[in-house]
Amino acid sequence: MADKKESSAGKLRGQMDRIFAGIGKLTKIQRLLICVGAILLIGGGYYYFIFAPRWENLNAAREELTRQEDRLATFKAKARVLPKFEKQMAEARERFNVAMKALPDKKELPALLTSISEAGMRAGLEFRLFEPATVVNKEFYKEIPISMDVSGAYHQIADFFFQVANLNRIVNVQNISMKKDGKETGAVQMKCSAVTYMFTEPKADSGKKSKRKKKRG
Repeated sequence: MADKKESSAGKLRGQMDRIFAGIGKLTKIQRLLICVGAILLIGGGYYYFIFAPRWENLNAAREELTRQEDRLATFKAKARVLPKFEKQMAEARERFNVAMKALPDKKELPALLTSISEAGMRAGLEFRLFEPATVVNKEFYKEIPISMDVSGAYHQIADFFFQVANLNRIVNVQNISMKKDGKETGAVQMKCSAVTYMFTEPKADSGKKSKRKKKRG
């Protein structure tokens, strides 16, 4: 065994000696080209197998970092204005609640009509007509007009307007027309509409309901 190892080692040394002897016979330019080629080969292998993959991973990590920084900047900007929007939302909710309190519901409507007529009587007006007109349906509320024909002095009409304006429910007096009352000297006949409003919940789309019924059928 020892003899075989020595013989193989001797062969290897012989081959190496022949290689170096061959290199020694080359010119300087040839040896320089061999060195340059070896360096390029080693450098190319290092670039393609080690440096390039790591460089791609680094670029991907940088792009991901940029995206995350952009998202973080967006979230920070939104977080800065969030208290402002929350405050505006709270104010809008408060205004909505106040408006809802000023709108009569179905149960309160008769009492409101009584309050309007009592305001006219307290002001000293003579009612010739006090009649609810056709209800006008809007998107989320109803307009409930009341046609009125009253007679009285100017200061009595002004007192009536003042009392209606101070009711705890929204009532708008519109379509006002006045003329002298021929029955009584100094009296004025006024025709107008007192409009109040009632909030209504939005109804589901009837078209969708009909389609569902057809499908079931």
